[in-house]
Amino acid sequence: MIKSAHFEKIRTLAVILIALLLTFLIIAIISDDPLRTILIFLVEPVSSVSHLGNVVEMAIPLMFTGLSVVLLFRTNLFNLGAEGLFYFAGIVASTIAIHWTLSGWLHPIVSILAGALTGALLSAIPGILKAKWNVNELVTSLMFNSILFGVGLYFLNYKLRDPQAFSNSSYKLQPTALLPNLIPGTRIHLGLILALLCIVAVHYYMYRTKWGYELRMTGSNRSFAEYSGINTTKVIITVHLIAGFLAGMGGSVEVLGMYTRFQWTSLPGYGLDGALVALLAKNNPLSVIGAALFLAYIRIGADQMARMSDVPAEMISIVQAVIILLISAEQFLKFWKTRMLLKEAGIRE
Repeated sequence: MIKSAHFEKIRTLAVILIALLLTFLIIAIISDDPLRTILIFLVEPVSSVSHLGNVVEMAIPLMFTGLSVVLLFRTNLFNLGAEGLFYFAGIVASTIAIHWTLSGWLHPIVSILAGALTGALLSAIPGILKAKWNVNELVTSLMFNSILFGVGLYFLNYKLRDPQAFSNSSYKLQPTALLPNLIPGTRIHLGLILALLCIVAVHYYMYRTKWGYELRMTGSNRSFAEYSGINTTKVIITVHLIAGFLAGMGGSVEVLGMYTRFQWTSLPGYGLDGALVALLAKNNPLSVIGAALFLAYIRIGADQMARMSDVPAEMISIVQAVIILLISAEQFLKFWKTRMLLKEAGIRE
């Protein structure tokens, strides 16, 4: 018999299945050869080493931002500021990668730490506003996204831009600052190892330390946590610092691992995608790995489908919207959970 404790896992799988069935339905309606198109969507992401590498490459930044958002959501903070932090940390890391001269192993470490610390300090601002004066963190984080993008774009255009480049991009990053490649034939870089280490560290922090317990208690009920003696102001600020550090590290790692120049002239979108990863992972750090890989998988599948069939890649936006709607709908399959609880309690309906 299925236990109610497994309800959320089953619910998430049901959401994914419904989203995929909707995908197949859309393909069947608009494609001249739906079976071939569906096969491309499902098989192409794992059909070769390079395509599988594309999935992992895309999952790396999603792991960082997803992990950042998991910490915030678990503390009951609806903060979407990882987007701006990701972008601006990339600017900071690129500046050091371009203008500083350091040894091969030290250069990427300093660049990544500078971006991560910048993310932590900037994230602390909405954290302090929330903890001290109960300012809505969603509003401040979205405002910060626009501010950080504007300031970052200014630095790109007037401080880092290479006038000899044919696009609006920075000078070339020094080779000593770039992250090494892990698997030949792909662009999977050292950032994957860093992301996995961060996930394990956050899981340990959240479930094996008293600070993680305070975080979870504050997220469950801030008033009760305060009554129990927990300094929730400190918890909220600390969580923002750690989340900002992770988002900043993600932006730095992405730039140094995937590019030779900084060339984002718009927000890359990974911060907002982190919220979708966190929702799929049900705010569990270890589940971020699977959620990020799944999201990367369907996006690479959609991209390959657009290249090889008559269905556009934008179709995947509909699927993501359905996932968000169903995951965030508290009443979805709630009747089933109620029945399971009644059965476990030995109560007949």
